[in-house]
Formats: sequence, C-alpha cells, structure tokens
Amino acid sequence: MLGWIIMKKVLFLLGILMLPLVATSQVNKFKSVFTLNFIRYIGWPDATKQGDFVIGVVRDKEMVSWLTKQSAGKKFGFQSVVIKEFRSAEDITDCQVIYVSSNVNFSKNAASIVNKVGGKNTLIISESDGATKFGSMINFVIREDKLKFEIHKANAAKFGLQISSKLESMVSAISL
Repeated sequence: MLGWIIMKKVLFLLGILMLPLVATSQVNKFKSVFTLNFIRYIGWPDATKQGDFVIGVVRDKEMVSWLTKQSAGKKFGFQSVVIKEFRSAEDITDCQVIYVSSNVNFSKNAASIVNKVGGKNTLIISESDGATKFGSMINFVIREDKLKFEIHKANAAKFGLQISSKLESMVSAISL
C-alpha cells in the first residue's frame, strides 16, 4: 500500500515536470503552422517562384519535424515545399525562408545570417526578443503568456519582399 502511494506521488511529480515540455512542443507546433501560413501573405518576386520552395531552419530539430509533417506533399503555387535543417548560421544555403530558432543568439549572428541571404529574396523569421532590430522580418514573441509575432516591413523591403496588409492586421489579433 505504501509503495502504491509513493508511486502515485512520483508519477504526479513527473507529470508536473513534463508540463513545460508539452507546452513548448505545442508552441512550436503553432509556430510551424504560422510559418507555413506566413508565406501566403508575402509578395514574392518572380525569381523565388522557380524550383522548390525551401524553408531552412537553424538549430531546431523539433521545428524541422513539425514543418516537415505539416508540409508533406504540399505545394506553394507550383513549387514543392522542402524543409532543410542547418546546424549553424554559417551553414545556411539558398532558401526562400530562414527560420532562426531561439537556440541561436540572433543579435550575435544577425550579420552572418543577413550576409548569407543578402541579395536574395529571403524571408527571415526569428524567435528572439529584439530580433527585428537586427534584420528579422517576422519575429515570434511571448507576451503575457501568449504567442504573438512582430513584423518589420522595412527589413522585408530590403530583400525585395512585400508583407501583405492582411498579415499586418493579424499581428495584434493572434494570440494563443
């Protein structure tokens, strides 16, 4: 009997400890859904509409997994959606979207990331406070325990991208 009570307490404590992991996984799932939907609200130049539509993810295996599951067999226009994983900012190659996780210090690596995609029509999505000051175009943030995102149209314009006013109107409307 005493063994059963101890086992129940241990299981309860393990369950409590696992809650943040479940919550983080759910947040990443929502971020991946938003990321795939963001591409519909971007004015893409013709040069980006050839070949595969590539979304690169820097240092986030879970985001790669979510994006891969949700984009499987899907197309953006006539382009197949392909997800690439990069171990570091230095590994980035040609992509239409670069997703930089919070596992990367965006402000420290911003110059390298911007240089890697410079001159190309690449959307940079991040999840670090203040990232839009360093070149990110869309940045996920947590405010009042809610997932939100920020947009920096001028950063997008520097890369030849136009952010739809519909996406702008969603900035304050989206929360989880």
